[in-house]
Amino acid sequence: MTTIYVTRHGQTEWNLEGRMQGREDSPLTPLGKDQARWLGDRLREVPFSSIHTSSSGRAKQTANWIKGERELPIIESDRWKEIHLGPWEGKLKEEIEGEHNEKFRHFWEHPQLYSPDDGESFQDVMERAGSEIEKLARLSNGEPVLLVTHAVVLKALMAYVLDKPLEDFWSGAYMHSTSLTIIEKVDGSWKVKLEGDTSHHRQVD
Repeated sequence: MTTIYVTRHGQTEWNLEGRMQGREDSPLTPLGKDQARWLGDRLREVPFSSIHTSSSGRAKQTANWIKGERELPIIESDRWKEIHLGPWEGKLKEEIEGEHNEKFRHFWEHPQLYSPDDGESFQDVMERAGSEIEKLARLSNGEPVLLVTHAVVLKALMAYVLDKPLEDFWSGAYMHSTSLTIIEKVDGSWKVKLEGDTSHHRQVD
């Protein structure tokens, strides 16, 4: 059996400002650092063999805050980065909605219809995340590992392991900052043990 603990990075400055991040980056807020520490406290007794993280700064910061004083390798990969949003990256959501109303609606309400001018589709992200999670399961040798990634990648993982159609991409738990999701691979099949749990949060973001 393989157990993978998955979380989203802590709250960032751009999260607060309402900007779409994608492959661009912004630092964790003080609350974002606290969120990562709270999750680290919750997971203190889990004997992780390693932490895997998106190479984005906000994810790496989160991974280090979760790790704390533990002697654990942190393995970075571009393959765990957030969906590539092209020209939307760094822009305010209301600005994007005003300039690209139909595409913006498709992004949030009809993901199967979302077709970016430049960047990744949800299908692209689901295929990328699915390929990487299978690789991570093989490399884990049955030991628990922690993965720090992003909201859309997390939803893509859920779509992959639960075999959801694209139109149901956003269904299920909302992936709050440092929410905890636990997936297991048993006898070749994926199971979701926990999805988007924030019971370790001591303050709402």
